[in-house]
Amino acid sequence: MAVVTIIGAGMMGSALAFPARENGNEVRLVGTHLDREIIETSIRTGRHPKFNKDFPEGVKYYQIEDVKTAIDGSDMIIGGVSSFGVDWFRDVILPIIPETIPVLTVTKGLMDTEDGKLQTYPDLWQAKLDELGLKTSLNAVGGPCTSYELVAHDQTEVAFCGKDMSVLRKLRDIMATDYYHISLSTDVVGIESAVALKNGYALGIALTIGLNQKAFGLDSELHFNSQAAVFGQSVKEMSRLLDYQGAGTLDNLAVGAGDLYVTVYGGRTRLVGILLGRGMTIDEAKAELNGVTLESLVVAVRVARAIKKASSYGKLDPKDFPLLMHVDEILTDKKAVNIPWEAFTFEA
Repeated sequence: MAVVTIIGAGMMGSALAFPARENGNEVRLVGTHLDREIIETSIRTGRHPKFNKDFPEGVKYYQIEDVKTAIDGSDMIIGGVSSFGVDWFRDVILPIIPETIPVLTVTKGLMDTEDGKLQTYPDLWQAKLDELGLKTSLNAVGGPCTSYELVAHDQTEVAFCGKDMSVLRKLRDIMATDYYHISLSTDVVGIESAVALKNGYALGIALTIGLNQKAFGLDSELHFNSQAAVFGQSVKEMSRLLDYQGAGTLDNLAVGAGDLYVTVYGGRTRLVGILLGRGMTIDEAKAELNGVTLESLVVAVRVARAIKKASSYGKLDPKDFPLLMHVDEILTDKKAVNIPWEAFTFEA
């Protein structure tokens, strides 16, 4: 039996308590300073307030003040913060984790740099570890997985990525179940880029759902031609960006495409995309979904900004990314939805 400590009681971090505990491990769920009510509810009811199923029996709950106690004796740490907690996790949590304990993060996203590069969160955190002189093993999980479906034990396949395959195998042994299947990859940049890039593109695909509802009515049949066209363009643009990132194999694109699919059909990004497609501005859509975390918007803007910067250095051409650039126009310049269909066509 291993000791798994999850720091961050959001939906995905908390969902991982299910396979971890059901695989016979001791599980400690630690809330951040923003998760106090979640932990209180979990202690009182044995259930996360956003789930419709109790936590497995034996999960232990901690408030952030007791995080060091929860970390003590752990075999792995799962970072369960959203992308808005990346700096907090880097500055507050990483320095107190003994370097002998590997970290697995569920946080998806990319940062854009002044030279037009895209930096993964593990790379961002590695810089902090280097500064502190720590050799902590940083790993990440990517792939098509919604938290509530993992809790429901839907068959799920993800990828753990990190620099050391032996560490990845250890993490897989701790977490894998008969419904939670885990591939392994040492291509951290490829996996992390793929699962982050899908966010902006999922928004682009969801636009078509809203456009069809606007044209044919909210209760009209689903129209798949337009969704499929934008999905295909999304994969094409993601492939180009993975090449730019120096991703290793097409396996990364498969992980990203799978994550793209599940985000379109099961994620919060779908909601905002539909509202935009119906004719709302981004400000109106945000107001409509008050309280819903929309990390996809941040990623889309950052990637578009990186493309523009890389263009100034002659490394990328925005014309090769018409879908993402239009998504950026909607989010940044608050333009109306007008999908550039002809820009998707090609001659080969």
